[in-house]
Amino acid sequence: MFTLNIARCYVLVMTTSVQDVLLETLQSRQLLSHPFYKRWEAGELHEGELKLYAEQYRYFERMLPEFLSKLAKILPNGRAKDLVQENLADEVGPPSHIELFQRFAMALGADDAAISPAMSALIGTYDDVLSRGVEWGLAGLLAYESQGAPIAVSKAEGLRRHYGVSEEDVTFWQLHGELEDNHANWTLDALAELDPERETVREGVGLVADAWWSFLDEREALVS
Repeated sequence: MFTLNIARCYVLVMTTSVQDVLLETLQSRQLLSHPFYKRWEAGELHEGELKLYAEQYRYFERMLPEFLSKLAKILPNGRAKDLVQENLADEVGPPSHIELFQRFAMALGADDAAISPAMSALIGTYDDVLSRGVEWGLAGLLAYESQGAPIAVSKAEGLRRHYGVSEEDVTFWQLHGELEDNHANWTLDALAELDPERETVREGVGLVADAWWSFLDEREALVS
């Protein structure tokens, strides 16, 4: 029993260390502070912006299960792998998250548009961190998932209040508002299990966080 307690204390210390680096790295990259999301919250998006956003965000949703599957395959057997597989199970449903997102996108009249430069770069960044190894991949995943719940809640509230989107068509965001805290905690614990170097966490988080910020900059540039 004593050994188990010591082991648990070590995991808690590592989780706190990773979380400290995460918060420090994201301090200037909090996505809800981006002008695009601020306009979303305030009901100030121009006509057609949500449609264009959905057409691009769809690429991320299509990529995520594949990313999680690849990450799980290269993780050694153990708790970290199990946590990633739980995350993947949530994504693929049923119903799958891409199916729920499609319902939202169709409600906005989203077309099957070509991928934009910033979304292409974002997808490429996820490929990049994963190619560097499991610690990088988990750190990159954590960059968005750690912010996912409040972002989803904010989006859902804005869609209901300002944009006339039905409760059924908001299901994707409502669900993510409920699930993303779990996903973030699973990813944080999985990364802490691997005892990563602080600089690895910092760079992995920073690369993906910057790519998301650039995607939102691209959204803003469309109306400037």
